[in-house]
Amino acid sequence: MSDCCEQVNERKSYDLAVIGAGSAGFSAAITAAEQGAQVALVGHGTIGGTCVNIGCVPSKNLIRATETLHQAKAAARFAGIRAEGRIEDWQAVVRRKDELVSALRQSKYLDLLPDYNTIAYLEGRARLVDGGVAFNGSLVKAGKVIIATGASPSLPPIAGIDSVPYLSSTTALELERLPKSLLVIGGGYIGCELGQMFARAGVKVTIVDLVPILSAGEPEISQALAGYFRAEGIVLRENVKPQAIRKTARGVALDIHHGGKDDTIEAEMVLVTTGRRPNTEGLGLAEAGIELLPNGGIKVDERMRTTRPGVYAAGDVTGRDQFVYMAAYGAKIAAKNALNGDSLRYDNHAMPTVVFTDPQVASVGLTETGAREAGHHVKVSVLPLDQVPRALAARDTRGLIKLVADARTRKLLGAHILAPEGADSIQTAVFAIGQGLMIDDLADSIFPYLTTVEGLKLAALAFKKDVTKLSCCAG
Repeated sequence: MSDCCEQVNERKSYDLAVIGAGSAGFSAAITAAEQGAQVALVGHGTIGGTCVNIGCVPSKNLIRATETLHQAKAAARFAGIRAEGRIEDWQAVVRRKDELVSALRQSKYLDLLPDYNTIAYLEGRARLVDGGVAFNGSLVKAGKVIIATGASPSLPPIAGIDSVPYLSSTTALELERLPKSLLVIGGGYIGCELGQMFARAGVKVTIVDLVPILSAGEPEISQALAGYFRAEGIVLRENVKPQAIRKTARGVALDIHHGGKDDTIEAEMVLVTTGRRPNTEGLGLAEAGIELLPNGGIKVDERMRTTRPGVYAAGDVTGRDQFVYMAAYGAKIAAKNALNGDSLRYDNHAMPTVVFTDPQVASVGLTETGAREAGHHVKVSVLPLDQVPRALAARDTRGLIKLVADARTRKLLGAHILAPEGADSIQTAVFAIGQGLMIDDLADSIFPYLTTVEGLKLAALAFKKDVTKLSCCAG
């Protein structure tokens, strides 16, 4: 690395240099600035990173837009009500999404910089060098460095994938014309969210995966959601092996192998949602002696330290917990440790996750399988949503609640919700697991009636009672 440094001019010295100006980078920079540190924040590309520009914000906006179409169709579940919803101008929907993204990028990123006069924002590519980072031919001196360069969509090992005009989760949200049919390769949370979104917009959607959709979670939730998808007209081809993909006169064709037979799936467009790869290229990691994980992420310990002293990493570039709130959380720990002596530890044992399908999938803690693998004597409770008064009143009983507990200690180990309002209900379980509570603590707590979150209490009661034999609020 010394050769690189000899070719650059020296600049002002900083306490901390942060490479990457997304949510993790901003979290690290602001945290350091609040402690009085001089910070160099080096960003390349559109400021704000994945979440606000091409991820969470635009996708959830379009998901909610198309959800209104479904709700119009589903209004007939209430006697005497009929409603109609249709797309009159998809370009207008996309433009309005872009306006939201632009406004949030301005207010939550660009407009913040003047409020922190100890943060110097530098636009360009950065590379680790001795003494700091190299930037535009100069040395930005820094006592400590945090890498927060995020991740990008990755391609699956399917023959021909490089030669077809595929969509990524980024470009799919930019489409101003809806295709007649869409093939989604990948049944994880992005594939499920966007697949349902396009299906509700009137696109014929087929989702293909090597395993069942959302296979990393609870099988009861995967199977139930698959049924709801099929009821909406989404074609699921699970447990199939993609062989090759090619361009055709009408779009694309994917050759698959399933059940000992070969088959072909055709569609106008293909969307690839098979994961994301950490952005580590061009950072000089190998020269710096920074070790990578098998998934390409930067290896960090529980204090967010890389294998090079003085260099930390946070967010999607670490290849773990790729959620914007965990990126910001990890970056805050990295900044405080870099400046104050590595006293803080990263703790994800009570990390909530949400899949914004409809019904929503929300989880925290261990799955049943994960709990058994961890050596627990496991006891579970699975409560269908038709036992939750809120769902009955809403005439929408799609979903379930599953709790995982240690059979000996009765400690709550995991909570998993499939419900239209699951995302807003999981936080109670987050607090419960974070504080080490038992299922009896949930069962004995007072919950508001006619809420989805009340289902957590009912599921806890179901460990020892038949909740179908209880009157309203009698638990």
